[in-house]
Amino acid sequence: MKRVLALVLAGGRVDELSVLTLSRPKSALPFGGMYRVIDFCLSNLMHSGVENVGILSQYRSFSLINHVGIGSWWDFVGRDRGATLLLPSQHHKGSDWYNGTADAVFQNLEFIHEQHPETVLILSGDHVYKMNYLPMLDYHRKKDADLTICFASIDAKQGQRFGVAEIDDEDGATGGRMVDYLEKPARSSHRWASLTIFLFKPDVLYKVLTERSLGGGTREFGRDVLPAMLGKYKIYGYKFDGYWGYTRTLDEYWQTNMDLLGEEPKIPLQEWQVRTNLDHDRLRDRPPAKIGGNARIANSCFYNGCEIEGEVQNSILFPGVKVRKGASVRDSILFFDTVIEEGVSIDRTIADFDVRVENGVQVGVGDSVANREYPNLLHSGLTLIGKGAQLPAGLELGKNCIVAPELKATHFERNHYESGTTIT
Repeated sequence: MKRVLALVLAGGRVDELSVLTLSRPKSALPFGGMYRVIDFCLSNLMHSGVENVGILSQYRSFSLINHVGIGSWWDFVGRDRGATLLLPSQHHKGSDWYNGTADAVFQNLEFIHEQHPETVLILSGDHVYKMNYLPMLDYHRKKDADLTICFASIDAKQGQRFGVAEIDDEDGATGGRMVDYLEKPARSSHRWASLTIFLFKPDVLYKVLTERSLGGGTREFGRDVLPAMLGKYKIYGYKFDGYWGYTRTLDEYWQTNMDLLGEEPKIPLQEWQVRTNLDHDRLRDRPPAKIGGNARIANSCFYNGCEIEGEVQNSILFPGVKVRKGASVRDSILFFDTVIEEGVSIDRTIADFDVRVENGVQVGVGDSVANREYPNLLHSGLTLIGKGAQLPAGLELGKNCIVAPELKATHFERNHYESGTTIT
């Protein structure tokens, strides 16, 4: 795979993840107790033998840069291989921010030229899945395709959330020619959703992006580039039938994490052999987890550095989380070094780094009323607590609430906040 260059689209932030992506791109979002979302595509690349990787990022990239480093944790270090962070840069006419996925690749055509690739693999850095890219590459070359796109089967009713295509039956379960493509249509019968995994012939990629740039339209692959290529280029769809976790919304992010749990989890992490940066967040320097004699733990994941004396059910605890005696954590995701003090009850909550919940706090109580400011984001009963927030003793917090990052206990004006409240 020396002649394959991978470009990972890893720089975006989505408003749908609210306070969880205020200080990080979605690809750097913690996942599954010790990973970052980007670990999945980087591990896929490593297992597939793709050794030359460019990572395109621009939104608050510090955590992503700190996590990826030089790519050594995914074995991208050595002769003719490496991981390169490709950030927006200043040009002679000023600074150019990436204005969409296609524009980000267009602004790095010089980097692509210098690698002399035979094939360019472009993929999203914010999906959770296990895939060997070699069969798709073989299919792309066998068909002599200008572009091959990876698709997963969905219910046609979900089409408005994805780029969707009609694929003929030329090669049955493997794939076929892409007959039509629509980006997030209001209504469509197409049942193949794009995983944002593209294999391009380099000369086709150069030509298409340059032409689109001259016309002022290079912004997005799905919305702008792919529809313009239909009927002009040889485009194939490759069918993927494995697990695919989409993390664009809070409900999807929560559910994909929950898919790690159970006797037969949908995400078998040990089988997937996902790698991560063990130096980031001091993962390998933390002591073993400590479980108290009266602790009760059911259907949950927890990692080194955790201290559990209370009750944890159907939850994921990142390293350093502490659950004191008499506390109860249910259906929740607690990021690194969050502390749950005595007598606390937390239900369906996502808490970012370094959150402290003082004695007797109740989170996730009352009726499930949608968040008043962001009803489309929070309506299923989840509550978000931003990084570094401190919840004062005795506080009652309803469902579908948002607590802004870094709030101190003294910033809370009352001891009860009803469901659907945003506290800033």
